[in-house]
This record gives sequence, structure tokens and C-alpha cells, in this order.
Amino acid sequence: ALASLLVLALASTNRQFGFGGDTYPLVAKFTQLGQLRANAPVKIGGVVVGQVSKIDLDPKTFQSVVTLSIDGRYQDLSADTSAGIFTSGLLVESYIGLTPGGDPESLKPGDEIAFTQPAVDLLQLVGKYMFSGSGKPAGDDAATEAPVPFDPAALPAPEGQTP
Repeated sequence: ALASLLVLALASTNRQFGFGGDTYPLVAKFTQLGQLRANAPVKIGGVVVGQVSKIDLDPKTFQSVVTLSIDGRYQDLSADTSAGIFTSGLLVESYIGLTPGGDPESLKPGDEIAFTQPAVDLLQLVGKYMFSGSGKPAGDDAATEAPVPFDPAALPAPEGQTP
């Protein structure tokens, strides 16, 4: 009974524990990871097709190097496939979203995905607009100018009267 429960548990997790299944690695480099972590899902059109297996730092470029384990059923990803880091829900879970292109050549195991989009830091964006004041972007000098005082002498005199 315990063995059948274990088999059922493994089958329901889509083999995300690392044993079983045929996968191949792809690499993607990003300038900003946000909250992306190892074991995060890799999706195409919302369908999980793999997971993040490793995150490293390139010592020369200081970019994050993300290794993806892609399910072997999806070996025909085009060479111009792009990868982006997204969040599902509000700051809940980060994942890698792949968008296949139209190149007839396919990515081979170990290849690098050339087109990447870094994570957007939602907290930084919210803070930028919350603290910039009067709905203008931070650093806009027009938002800090003092108002011009009203001067009645600057008004034109009514017709027939001299000031």
C-alpha cells in the first residue's frame, strides 16, 4: 500500500523530483533574475515543459546563467526560441516562459538561448511611481517648480481706461 502511494505521488508531480524521465539541458543568460529560484517551472504557453535545474553567475560578464532541464518530448524547440522571466500572480512564483520562434534549426542539448528578457522588479516599479509625486516620473524638474504668484497689474486694462 505504501509503495502504491509513492508511485501515485511521483506520477502526480510530473516527475519533478529528478528521477525518471528524459530531459535535456538548455542555458539562458539574464541580467536580472528577480525571485527566480532553482526548481522553478519552465513553461510554453502556460504548460510546464521543464524546470530550472541550476543558477550560476558568469565571472566575466556578471550575468546570471540559468540551466534549464527540458522534457525530452520537446526536443524540437527552434534555434530562435526566446526566454523570459515572469511571475504568476502578484509576487508569488517566478517561472521561465519560452516562446518558440520560426527557425527551422532546433536547439541542441547544452545550447544557449540567445534571446532573453530579464525579470521586471515590480516592487521597484511601484516604488518609483509612489514616491515620485504628482504623477510625474522621478527627476522631472517641472514637478518641483514653485507656482507663479498672481499679479493683478499684469492683467490688461479694460478698454478706454489707463492703468
